[in-house]
Amino acid sequence: MTGSVKAMAVTTFAALVAVSTYSVALGSNGWLWFGWVVLGLLTMGLAASRSA
Repeated sequence: MTGSVKAMAVTTFAALVAVSTYSVALGSNGWLWFGWVVLGLLTMGLAASRSA
């Protein structure tokens, strides 16, 4: 795993924690979850392209 993939993975995990905390405190927001899913897909795509 390269440095950029690790950084994206950490960012994705931190975003998951932030979105989850926001959802518990203030209620769910579909756009935040959609943004997190897009970030996760980008992270997986970056990881796949680096390993290929």
